[in-house]
Amino acid sequence: MDGHFTGYASLFGVPDLGRDVVAPGAFSASLSARGAAGVRMLWQHDPAEPVGRWLSLVEDARGLRVAGRLNLAVQRARELDALLREGALDGLSIGFRTVRAAPERGGLRRLHSLDLWEISLVTFPLQPGARIAAKAAPMQSEPLAQALHAFARRVAPPRAPPSTRPVAARLPNRQRFA
Repeated sequence: MDGHFTGYASLFGVPDLGRDVVAPGAFSASLSARGAAGVRMLWQHDPAEPVGRWLSLVEDARGLRVAGRLNLAVQRARELDALLREGALDGLSIGFRTVRAAPERGGLRRLHSLDLWEISLVTFPLQPGARIAAKAAPMQSEPLAQALHAFARRVAPPRAPPSTRPVAARLPNRQRFA
């Protein structure tokens, strides 16, 4: 495996277990200022445990979509990669400073602007839907790979049904090998 994965680190409009609700656009200023390279990838929010880097952080209609790569030269990252492959680990959690928030009905707090510092792989995320979706190739190569597979299917000759005859019976005598 190459350590690549994708998922959602935060979901918009969904209360987390701490009763916070992230509003759409809450990360936009921070992402513009820091970019993916300025947000750290940690294990369990521990600053002593960096495990990789974020390749892409994008707000979409659902939330904060992430693509990252574990640094497999780091022992902890190799362990996390093995846990991801086995499905034993899939949680993500954000580390941030609140810039602007407002109380809502029901004791909730709506987070309108956040300064995103780090995103951690975690065992138990505070936002239950913040999960690693799949082990994947980097996001930037997915469209190219899909396009190449679609092209190959279009140009490939139709496959003939498999023959039931032995392979040697299909070759002329002079081309048989012993």
